Amino acid sequence: MTDYFADVKKYDAGADEAVVNKIVKHLGIALRNRDSSLVSSSDPEELARVKTNWCNKKLGINGADADRAVAAAAKAMAADRSKSRVTFYYLVAKDLGKLETL
Repeated sequence: MTDYFADVKKYDAGADEAVVNKIVKHLGIALRNRDSSLVSSSDPEELARVKTNWCNKKLGINGADADRAVAAAAKAMAADRSKSRVTFYYLVAKDLGKLETL
């Protein structure tokens, strides 16, 4: 858990560990596999899955707001070759103002 929290803190120094732990718990078994624990921001299908499964189903946001938040997270993490799914989801939720509802 601390590795996920440390990665999130690279992008948000004021991150709440409890929120990060909720995202980790939500992702569960997906984090056990290296491939599924990362987000490929260059793959349109992957970004569509993030919008559908995270933005729409979990956060209740879709359309242009979801597109903007996913694009903002991808841009923020552009320099990071291996984009942690936990961090990516955290940044999307933060951008949408949904951290407190997780």
